[in-house]
Amino acid sequence: MKALKATDLCKTYIVNRRQNNVLRNVNLEIEEGEMVGIMGPSGSGKTTLLYTVSGMDTATAGNIQFFGEELTGLSPNQISDIRLTRMGFVFQQMYMLKNLSVYDNIVLPAYQSVTKKSGRKAVNERAKVLMAKLGISEVADNDISEVSGGQLQRACIARSMMNNPKIIFADEPTGALNKQSSKEVMKELNKLNEEGTTIMMVTHDVKVASRCERVCYIEDGNIREEIHLGKYTADRAREREKELNNWLMKLGW
Repeated sequence: MKALKATDLCKTYIVNRRQNNVLRNVNLEIEEGEMVGIMGPSGSGKTTLLYTVSGMDTATAGNIQFFGEELTGLSPNQISDIRLTRMGFVFQQMYMLKNLSVYDNIVLPAYQSVTKKSGRKAVNERAKVLMAKLGISEVADNDISEVSGGQLQRACIARSMMNNPKIIFADEPTGALNKQSSKEVMKELNKLNEEGTTIMMVTHDVKVASRCERVCYIEDGNIREEIHLGKYTADRAREREKELNNWLMKLGW
């Protein structure tokens, strides 16, 4: 089944009375359970594409289907509900509330989708399970200033998974991390993908993108080409990275 299908997607901004066509008739399909990377030069439209297909930004023209459901005709409240209950988000900037512990930051968004005490109890249990799975149980009560960047980003992944999303949208999830933390975070995203979660990820990092099943190259607001690397396996990591790097060089990366 198609997790996501964008047809003739356009996004235009008006800046100082001038049109800036950031996305130009983009066509993109992502299968359920697929992990897709989006690469391209700065200003090519990578992040705008992610924001538009996820409903965080409004398309100027074109259609977006999310698991067969048309998003472009929905009201802001309906799209907001879909984002809360069926989508997960991981960003380069790890947005967390400074006055809350790591655990409270993880459970807080999920509380929005439940009203009864029994629902909150299930949320609390799920948070504990996810934190254990991501190896951050020991920092549950820490302030966000008392953990490493890698631990904080894993907390963001846990938060994104709280409502069992169908898809995770990741925008430069390793951009603010060192090499080791980046490796840890990508390992967790690969695990989630292996378990069936669809992932669409914007990245400028070849090593990170090589962990994706497919990589699309966007340039001047349109997808120019794509490469299929297949499901990630650690034994082929260097080979995949080399294959992707050679492909990008041919495209003028």
